[in-house]
Amino acid sequence: MTTPLAPGVWGVLATPFRGADLDVDRESVAALARHYERIGATGLTVLGVFGEAASLAPRERADVLATVVDATELPVVAGLTSLATRPALEEAALALEVVGDRLAGVMLQVSSARPGQVIEHLTAVHDSLGVGVVLQDYPVASGVSIPGGDLAAIVEACPFVVAVKSEAPPTSVAIAALTARLDVPVFGGLGGQGLLDELQAGAAGAMTGFSAPEGLLACITAWNEHGFAAARAALMPYLPLINLEQQPRIALAVRKELLRRRGLIAEAGARPPAVAFPEALAPAVEAHLAELELEVGLALGLRAAAGVSR
Repeated sequence: MTTPLAPGVWGVLATPFRGADLDVDRESVAALARHYERIGATGLTVLGVFGEAASLAPRERADVLATVVDATELPVVAGLTSLATRPALEEAALALEVVGDRLAGVMLQVSSARPGQVIEHLTAVHDSLGVGVVLQDYPVASGVSIPGGDLAAIVEACPFVVAVKSEAPPTSVAIAALTARLDVPVFGGLGGQGLLDELQAGAAGAMTGFSAPEGLLACITAWNEHGFAAARAALMPYLPLINLEQQPRIALAVRKELLRRRGLIAEAGARPPAVAFPEALAPAVEAHLAELELEVGLALGLRAAAGVSR
């Protein structure tokens, strides 16, 4: 369970909810996971920050993981919410119990600016369960900023780290420094905003959510086959939508509304304190999706194919 992650797109799943009580919508979870498998994702990252894992009870987290495992054959990275070791161990044990040998790793955030403390934390999780670790550097979520050299030193001290998810801007600079020093695959995130430059910097791909992950796959495929110019051309039609989706404070709400309008999930609700979708953006959402449908044939109205019902 400590094999480095394969390159490509590791889709970060949203967690769809249904009804006024915002119960987990397992049917939509399965449909979204199947869509990623259908379009050629390398694997799935479940219970990430944008999967609203912090708002889920342990039983709900287990249900989401089990639904994904039942719906697809893809390997799974399970996000751990806690920055503290003891609760992280409990979350990791639950993920291993549910996902079994499909568990490609558990994703932990950098939990301290002190490298020694992070090494102890990661080692405790690995030694307890034998699982590989994806180390996520995402200071917006964790509240922890760490120099790139210290981050690389942590990975070098932890041979069970199977990937790094680099989300500390400027990400292309951070990824270039990491890939020059490490053999471990480094993935970009942040909705694909910096994907092209991250690939140029040596990224193995993208580990992120996006309402049109087809664009991320097209970019990476073009990069691998034909290089920068082809990758740029493949990504360009999707950049306005990436920009719309990645706006601070409303990014989750916009992503879920876009997924709903594509027919990939049934409802766009998010649990508080996440904000609701701003209806003032509805015309922009419609225009961006219509343009993508014209430019690249992005499939819309997939509700029947995806198996989602209202």
